[in-house]
Amino acid sequence: MAITDCPLLATIHSPADVKRLDRAQLPQLAREMRHYLIHTLAPIGGHLGAGLGVVELTIALHYLFDTPHDHLVWDVGHQAYPHKMLTGRLEQMPTIRQYGGLSPFTKRKESEHDSFGAGHASTSISAAYGMAVARQLNHARGYDIAIIGDGALTGGMAFEALNHAGGQRNNIIVILNDNEMSIAPNVGAMSSYLARIITGSTYSQIKEGARKILSGLPVMALEAVRRVEEHVKGMVTPGTLFEEMGFRYIGPVDGHDFDHLLPTLDNLRQLEGPILLHVLTKKGLGFAPAEDDPVTWHGLGPYDLASGEPIRSSGVMSYTKVFAGALTKLADTDPRIVAITAAMPGGTGLSLFAKHHPERCFDVGIAEQHATTFAAGLAAAGMRPVVAIYSTFMQRAYDQIIHDICIQGLPVVLCMDRAGVVGADGATHSGTFDIAFLRCLPGITIMAPRSGGELELMLAHAFAIEGPTAIRYPRGSICDEADGGAAPIAQGKVELLRQGEDALVISVGTRCADVLTAIDQVGRACTVLNLRFVKPLDEVGILEHLTPGRPLMVVEEGSRQGGVGEQIAALALSHGWQGAFAHLAIPDRFPEHGTQTEILRDLGLDADGIAERLRRLFGKPD
Repeated sequence: MAITDCPLLATIHSPADVKRLDRAQLPQLAREMRHYLIHTLAPIGGHLGAGLGVVELTIALHYLFDTPHDHLVWDVGHQAYPHKMLTGRLEQMPTIRQYGGLSPFTKRKESEHDSFGAGHASTSISAAYGMAVARQLNHARGYDIAIIGDGALTGGMAFEALNHAGGQRNNIIVILNDNEMSIAPNVGAMSSYLARIITGSTYSQIKEGARKILSGLPVMALEAVRRVEEHVKGMVTPGTLFEEMGFRYIGPVDGHDFDHLLPTLDNLRQLEGPILLHVLTKKGLGFAPAEDDPVTWHGLGPYDLASGEPIRSSGVMSYTKVFAGALTKLADTDPRIVAITAAMPGGTGLSLFAKHHPERCFDVGIAEQHATTFAAGLAAAGMRPVVAIYSTFMQRAYDQIIHDICIQGLPVVLCMDRAGVVGADGATHSGTFDIAFLRCLPGITIMAPRSGGELELMLAHAFAIEGPTAIRYPRGSICDEADGGAAPIAQGKVELLRQGEDALVISVGTRCADVLTAIDQVGRACTVLNLRFVKPLDEVGILEHLTPGRPLMVVEEGSRQGGVGEQIAALALSHGWQGAFAHLAIPDRFPEHGTQTEILRDLGLDADGIAERLRRLFGKPD
C-alpha cells in the first residue's frame, strides 16, 4: 500500500517527529500504524499479531522517552515492528524478512535506536540492567527500559535478572507486556498468577472506596494513607511477588489507552530504583482474524486481506507433520512415550500429539533448560521422553543436555526441528550449530534423515537405543523418496545410494536430494553415501568406498567449524588417503535472512552450487 494512505504516519521519519505531535493526534497515529502494518505484511507475512498488540505502547514510549540516548530493549524483538516504523524505517517495512531487507527482529547494525539485538526470549531484563549499571558507572542520566512479554517471563533467565536487578537498587524500568500469550497460550503458575492480579476485584474495590472516602484529606494525610495502602495491597492481592523481589510494582494499566499510558509512564520518569509496570494488551488488536486466532497470526506467511485467511500451499507435507504423525502413532502402542515442548506445540507439531495423548504432552513454557532436565527426570523414572525444540533454541539447554542427559546416559530423544538454513528469521533462528555442539558429547547418537520416510524410521529406531539420541530435520516440505525410498535403519551405518568410480560424495541429511541432482548435472559417475548417522560415524562404511587419488566431497547443512566433514577428513588422512577434498557447509559467519532457497544459493549448498564445486573438484571450473 502507499504510505500516502496514512497521512499522519507519513510525516514520521524519526522519534522526534512523534514528540512534535499533539497528544490528541496519537490515537490517529495508532490507527494508521495498524492499517499500514496489516496491509504491508499481507503479501509477505511476518510477526503481525505481536506488532499490532504494542502500537499504543510503542508510540507512548517514543513520545516520552528519547532514543537512542534512552534505551528500549524489546524482548525477542518480534514486538518491534511498530518501533521500526517510528525510527526511520517506515519506507523499508515492505522489505522486512525479505532478502536484503529489514531484519524481523531488533538489530544493532540496522539502527541506532535498536539498543540490543534479540531473536530469543527472556534476555531483555538482563541486557537493560547491564545498560543501567553502565549508565550509573559513567555518571550519565537517562532511562533503560526492558519491554518483556508475559510469555518470555516464563523463561528462567528473566527471573535471574529480576533477582539481580531488584537486589541492587539501580534505576531500571521493566514493562511487562501482558497479553496472555507467547507464541501459544501461556502455561504454568506465572500465567495463573498474572491472571489473578488482573481479575482480583477485592483490592480494586477497597482502593476505589478509599479514594471516595479520603478524597478531601490534606496532602500529608494522603501520603500516610498511601503507605498504609501498600501494606494492605500486599494482604489482599497476589501482586506482591515483584515487590518482594525489590521492584516497585505499578499496574495493571490498559496498554491501549493513551489516557492511562502517558500519565503513568510520565510519572515513572520521576521515580528511582527498579520499577515494573504491568501493561495489559491484546495480541493482534485491530485485525479480527489475528484477535480471534493469535496462535496462527503470531508469525505467518502471506495472507488474504479480504478473507482474513493465511495463504497456504495446498497438499504440502512438512518434516514437522511427518514427525508429529509418526510420534503419535508410536505413542499409541507404547505408553512410556511422552512429548515435551517449550512454548511451541504448534511449531513443533506436538499439537497433534496433544489431541491424541493429552496426559502425555507437556508444554513447559519458554524454558528449554527445564524441558531437557524434566525429560531427564522422566527417563530416569522409566519413561521414554521426546523433547521437540527448534535447533536454534536447543542451544539454550546445552549444559542440561551434557550434565543431566548425556553424563547419565539417559534415553531422551532430542528432536530438533528447523535444523540448518531456516530462512526469513535470519541468524537468530538458523539451526547452524547443533551438529557441532552435539557431536563432541560422549554416548550420544545423532541422526539426520534425507526424507520424510527416513525420519519416520529414525524416530522409531531412536526408541530402541538405550541412551541419548538426537534427530535433526529441516524446516519445510519433505524431499522426494529418491532412489527407491527409505531403506531400513541399521545403527551407525551409512546408506549406499549410488556406486561410481569418479568420486566419493558423502551427504548429510536433506542436502542429499540436491547432491544427486548436482551429480546428474555434472555427468560424472560418483559413489554417493547417505551418512544417516553423524554419530557414531560409520568409519568402516566410509573407508570401504574411499580410494586414494579419487576426490572426496562432504556436504552438510551445518557449521563447517566442528562439522562432521572435519571428522571425515581426519579419518581419511589418518588412513593414508590423498586426493582432492571439498567440504561444503555453512561458513564461519552468521547467515542473513531471506528465503531458504536464496540462502542456500548464497552458501553454495543448492544443487547448482554443489555442481559447481564438483566441477572444480574434478579440475573443471565453470
